[in-house]
Amino acid sequence: MLALDQLRDLGVDAVVTTRRGGVSVAPYDELNLAVHVGDDASNVKENRRRLCVAMGVRTSALVIAHQVHGSVIHDVDQWEGGAVTGDALVSSRDDLALCVLVADCVPLLFVDPHGPRFAVAHAGWRGLVEGVIAATVAHFASPGELRVAIGPRISPTRYQVGPEVAALFASVPGALRDDEGDRSRLDLGVVALEYVLASGVSAANVLVCDESTDDVSTFFSDRAARPSGRFGLVARRSPYDSRVIGAS
Repeated sequence: MLALDQLRDLGVDAVVTTRRGGVSVAPYDELNLAVHVGDDASNVKENRRRLCVAMGVRTSALVIAHQVHGSVIHDVDQWEGGAVTGDALVSSRDDLALCVLVADCVPLLFVDPHGPRFAVAHAGWRGLVEGVIAATVAHFASPGELRVAIGPRISPTRYQVGPEVAALFASVPGALRDDEGDRSRLDLGVVALEYVLASGVSAANVLVCDESTDDVSTFFSDRAARPSGRFGLVARRSPYDSRVIGAS
């Protein structure tokens, strides 16, 4: 797993899972966390159990939304189990682990450095257009103070789009590169960063991971192979300490 240790001093434990450490067999080998891609359900259950052990939470405390490439945000502070549909999860609880699943799209983590609130979000090109980043930031009182991590995603080297999709991001500096014919290469990381900053987050507070899903031996990539598993960005609040609860 790739640990986002840069945010640990804010009272959040966060990781990006890789393909390794699970029980699924090809083409879902090994640590596939998604039940909707055709993998054996018992393997996914075991993979999620291992993830929960690593995060120090009960399996019943792992919250994974059914993602729809939109901008629906769920505050799960009152969550008591059951299905959740949307593309971002926000909470202040320290007994839950929040998870978004990806295999080329952009996973994001949002952390309030002065309080217990944190969130995870999933943003493909559709979610970016729908405004999932701004909608997530709107669940925090002070966007300028937020810490944000942009996780591994497909690189523009591998991400070719048509003119209809390219037109949606024509105003984002550096988002597009010319390709053959009317095709373009889209940099989802550049777009995500632009939209994070447009939401009021300070550039100094944004961590952009260098890793990409192009390395299919490390991460799942839906563009590289179908069917494909899904990896996750997973975060939980550590038990509250003085920095989190505001004690002097």
